[in-house]
Amino acid sequence: MTTANTIKVSTDKMIAHKEQHIGWMIFNNPIRRNALSLEMWIAIGEIMTGFQNDSEIRVVIMAGAGDKAFVSGADISEFEKHRSNAEAEEEYNKISTNSQATLKGFDKPLVAMIQGFCIGGGLAVALAADIRIASEGSQFGIPAARLGLGYGFDGLKVLSDLVGPSSAKDILFSARRLKASEALRIGLINQVTSAEDLEDTVRSYVDGLTENAPLTIRAAKRAINDSLKDPEDRDLDSLERKIRSIFDSDDYREGRQAFMEKRKPKFQGR
Repeated sequence: MTTANTIKVSTDKMIAHKEQHIGWMIFNNPIRRNALSLEMWIAIGEIMTGFQNDSEIRVVIMAGAGDKAFVSGADISEFEKHRSNAEAEEEYNKISTNSQATLKGFDKPLVAMIQGFCIGGGLAVALAADIRIASEGSQFGIPAARLGLGYGFDGLKVLSDLVGPSSAKDILFSARRLKASEALRIGLINQVTSAEDLEDTVRSYVDGLTENAPLTIRAAKRAINDSLKDPEDRDLDSLERKIRSIFDSDDYREGRQAFMEKRKPKFQGR
């Protein structure tokens, strides 16, 4: 993949670059199968905040460097230094939670391109994406029950909402690894393709997203995400105002005019 328009990041274990309307965030720790270190978590927050604030970016792709892993989990070599007791774990979780919030709060489409291992914290990152496209040899799992780790409510709710309570319990209780075919069957991922075709498949899908109306997509994402919240946490009035504003937008006028003129619309996101 090209690295044109590379964005400066605080660690070389994360790579960020921009291709027109597409942002790329790459987990770059292949020696450890892209296991997430503390500095990588910090950089995730930096990168995603930058992409959120960039009006030219319409969609972001997350991917792992190399062909062995998307993200294989947390970097266990750091546990003694950063996660050796409850106090250290609390500080680590504060940083990772803040960065996770930039993934979950991202209001543009977020796509995970998965090849190889997508395990533990790596699966949690992938679950923050709106769309997950994986290669046939990919593996998925949460090994917490084999490591004696606690797994928080928020992450388990996302998993359970996606695959259902029974499959979520199976994944957590057994700590086994799922093949891509099973992950597709239970709804953990959206699409499976060959490793050779993975990047082309993701690029083709994302190119289609960048041609669609950004305001419509962002409102749809907001509505669907709100539907998963408890009723008291939904701001439906704000959502309704957002939807109504679309009908006064330049993009809505462009969409109508393009339809009448039988041409492809050119949406500007305003």
